[in-house]
Amino acid sequence: MADNTGLLIETRSISLSLQGKQILDQIDLRVHRGEIVTLIGPNGAGKSTLVRVILGLLKPDSGQVKLAAKTRIGYMPQRLTIDPVLPLTVRRFLTLAQRCGESKLIETLTEVGAAHLLEFPMQTLSGGETQRILLARAMLRDPDLLILDEPVQGVDVSGQDELYRLISTIRKRHGCGILMISHDLHMVMSATDQVLCLNKHVCCSGHPDSVRINPSYLALFGKAPVLTPYSHHHDHSHNAHGDVIQNDHQGCKHG
Repeated sequence: MADNTGLLIETRSISLSLQGKQILDQIDLRVHRGEIVTLIGPNGAGKSTLVRVILGLLKPDSGQVKLAAKTRIGYMPQRLTIDPVLPLTVRRFLTLAQRCGESKLIETLTEVGAAHLLEFPMQTLSGGETQRILLARAMLRDPDLLILDEPVQGVDVSGQDELYRLISTIRKRHGCGILMISHDLHMVMSATDQVLCLNKHVCCSGHPDSVRINPSYLALFGKAPVLTPYSHHHDHSHNAHGDVIQNDHQGCKHG
């Protein structure tokens, strides 16, 4: 795949049926380097299934997944289940998943605000702490593309805001692309560049400001959420097709 625009991943007409039931129907998706794309949709819309196809865990009935050459993917799953009697510290959990030196481990945990948890048992962590450790595990791969499945699962409202800010900071600092699944419309619509509204097919897609007033979006979710004051800055904009256009001097601001 040619990568003249920083395109990291593209799905083309992905369709999949499971047990005779249509799960995905002609899904097109693109994620560029340095951009956050969020999948939203009701339960059963196919969001996590699409991610499993992208990760190569499921084979679609038709369509293609195109990755830019040498693209490294870091994946943060929706939930983590650990046997409560299994002695597993944060350090052990992270080094089981990815071999790394002590300095890299500390650096990554510091970035996600969890260095103090290094020797804690995983079973004692709060929801927000667990999500930060899962994010650290994904970041240890030095990913070009981060795939985050419900990254604020089990986190209180104030913690959700902090995690979304952290995700935006990671995008800015590392220049990676981020594909995120979320049902938290109130915050996520102000924390993303592009939204793809999924209900087995693509109902609508584009910049959050256009999606939130789209009739297909309103039919699924009702009145569009009021965006939070949080905003993010980056050094590119998008044309009418959603393609990234690099800006020479000024970043744009989404809020």
